[in-house]
Amino acid sequence: MSMLHAEGSDAALRVAEVPPETAELAGLRARQAARPVHGRVVSLNRSPGGVPKLPVMSVRVTHEGVDGDRQEDKRHHGGAERALSLYSRERIDALRMEGHPIFAGSTGENVTIGGLDWSAIVPGTVLTLGEVEAEVTSYAAPCTGIAGSFSDGRMVRISQLVHPGWSRVYARVTREGSLRVGDGVWVGVAPAYSSTS
Repeated sequence: MSMLHAEGSDAALRVAEVPPETAELAGLRARQAARPVHGRVVSLNRSPGGVPKLPVMSVRVTHEGVDGDRQEDKRHHGGAERALSLYSRERIDALRMEGHPIFAGSTGENVTIGGLDWSAIVPGTVLTLGEVEAEVTSYAAPCTGIAGSFSDGRMVRISQLVHPGWSRVYARVTREGSLRVGDGVWVGVAPAYSSTS
């Protein structure tokens, strides 16, 4: 499903949900644009509950997660320590090559990132995504709700215990902000936010 098709005529409304940038944030984005980027946000995904999460062009991210995103099972998903679920575009592409019908958001991630060495994204890793900062807290254990993303229904294909380096990760949000498709992703605190800038 293409983003344009999924968005339809609601695209303008969804983009408008994020408040306009202040001069400070515009300057911050300009400083970040001048720095080397490790990765990029390739898809932002949310749903009113369950999977798949569907693509949107921009979101507001708070300490509780993505505005407008809901989880049906609050015991195992969501909350401050699991505010964001992140996954790798390269892992999704590789799984598709194996014949699985997975796509961005189908396994419940809010943010799909391209260009990172996913095996290096471990608990404790700090990521700066546009103006948002997050710390990886844990690997996301696969649940039966995502079985449809796998040709054999075996969601353990992205279990950290069974296939290390192939899991989605959860993160807590340490700095709130707006996030857009195409925003840069830095491993560590982005230079534009360092205390020396």
